[in-house]
Amino acid sequence: MKRVGCLLCVFLLIASFAVYAEESVLIDFSTLTADEEGENSATLVDFSDKAGTSFTEEEKEHMKTSLYVENWGIQLASSSRTVNNQRFSMVKEAMVRDGASRYGGQAVMGVRIHFPVDPFNSWAVIRPPFDIPAYEGEDGNKFVGYGVVKNVGVLKSVSINVLGKNFPNGLGVILEDQTATEHNIFMGYLDFDGWRTLTWENPNYISDVRNRELRKYPLYPRTSPMMKLKGIIVYKDAAQEGGDFITYIKDISVTYDKAVLDLESDVDDEALWSILTDREEARRQAEYARLGNLQVLQYLEEQKMHPEPEEE
Repeated sequence: MKRVGCLLCVFLLIASFAVYAEESVLIDFSTLTADEEGENSATLVDFSDKAGTSFTEEEKEHMKTSLYVENWGIQLASSSRTVNNQRFSMVKEAMVRDGASRYGGQAVMGVRIHFPVDPFNSWAVIRPPFDIPAYEGEDGNKFVGYGVVKNVGVLKSVSINVLGKNFPNGLGVILEDQTATEHNIFMGYLDFDGWRTLTWENPNYISDVRNRELRKYPLYPRTSPMMKLKGIIVYKDAAQEGGDFITYIKDISVTYDKAVLDLESDVDDEALWSILTDREEARRQAEYARLGNLQVLQYLEEQKMHPEPEEE
């Protein structure tokens, strides 16, 4: 009995020094299907109020966009951005066959990139249709789980579920934190067949709290740090064959330490002072203005283009 008690004490002592990280889905492309007039209603953004008064109500009805998979685009490296390469680089919604070993019957992101055939290094970024707002919505959390994760301290790992087609290309994920600093994380190579979870482990993550630098921070007011998805990057080495590249992506998850613990305070600071609410509202409005202005410019450019002939 004494031995059992000693072992239990040792276990509790070890556990008290361990660090437990949170895991959240950053984005799941199976949830970004079209369910409302060809758009994804959960991520729909209406930017018509940024268009001014010269547009008709009918034109303003078209000034909406969302994170629907087929709204995403491909940005090729400047040295690879020829008309043909850009025309044959696209994103489409793809359905996994029923009965598949993973994700049967679910929608995923299908990616086709047309790299140059010439022997030089290149890359292409799969980008959302707009810069995903970190503070959109009445509570500022509209895009949490749709490309945004809040209260992120130290990143422990990043995982992506991807279907390989034996291409030797590399794959990376581009994240942005609350200071607008981009983090380009290399996930691995796609020279395999079938679904695989590629995982990046932070080499600087310290799992033993005794070895961490301990600091105290003011508990209020402190904006909760976050991470959001800026894009997914595909690399082509000069020695690799160019032309068409195909892959499929299901989702991206992140594992991280919380930046701030959810502690109960004796006084509701935010209800009294409203500092964080006001600060996030200002950021939300700034993000929304940038998004709206960009989308209006894209809409205007689209109206200038020659219309494609209708199929009979």
